[in-house]
Amino acid sequence: MINKKAIEQTERRPLRLPSNGKTKGRRGAAEKWKMVALSSAVPVLVLALWQFLCAVGVFKPYLLPAPTVIVQTIIDLAEDGALWGHISITLFRVFAGFLLGVAVAVLFGLVAGLSKTGEVLFDPMFQAFRSIPSLAWVPLFILWFQIGETSKVLLIAVGVFFPVYLNIMSGIHGVDRKLVEVGKIYGLHPIERIRRIILPAAMPAFLTGLRGGLGLGWMFVVAAEIMGSSQGLGYLLVVGQNTYSPAVVMASIVLFAVLGKVTDALLKQIEKKTLHWQDGIQRG
Repeated sequence: MINKKAIEQTERRPLRLPSNGKTKGRRGAAEKWKMVALSSAVPVLVLALWQFLCAVGVFKPYLLPAPTVIVQTIIDLAEDGALWGHISITLFRVFAGFLLGVAVAVLFGLVAGLSKTGEVLFDPMFQAFRSIPSLAWVPLFILWFQIGETSKVLLIAVGVFFPVYLNIMSGIHGVDRKLVEVGKIYGLHPIERIRRIILPAAMPAFLTGLRGGLGLGWMFVVAAEIMGSSQGLGYLLVVGQNTYSPAVVMASIVLFAVLGKVTDALLKQIEKKTLHWQDGIQRG
């Protein structure tokens, strides 16, 4: 027997068209462009105000040049061909120091995170070293390794080490004990528990530490290149200071900011893809 009420309810329901992949793609692209425009609003306003204040004479050109002057300085350095050499050597130093610092931090972070004895042995010493300013290491590294690439890479590695080490250790300590107990119930070997439970659970903290370490790596490379270097963006800072050229100094600072932002954005994308399984809050 036909149910007339069911038929009437079906007829009253609105017709739902199948979802269109192109429509979703367009919405996603529009959302991305919206976020780009929103994130660019404040920098654009700051640059416009900066340019205006320079034009009306509030900021003197021999103290703080206008953004257009800084951009022109970067263009001139690029046309001379010297800029690319400075950028490449700085990127090499940051990359080498970052890899070395991360490798050592992972080793000691795992030891201190997984072993109470390891934490007691190493953590107090590392916490004391963490308070030493970057410039305090410079004369010691020059004394030990002379003025060369080794001292610069090691100094950058020191800066990268501490945030990565701390985040790995705290990430392991923050693993839910119940997850570890479940692994024991299922008879997982200790190494398997570390690989399949502890390390994945600590991965968010580790990736956060990588971004923090990279940021400190860019800070430490300035100190590394100031200590007797003939190439690099830090060297350009010294040249600009010695030649009383604020445009060169500001151009170096802007390039540091751009390169730091680009490398951090790359790590952020890696973090996003690696932690795609996380069910985080939706921010409005």
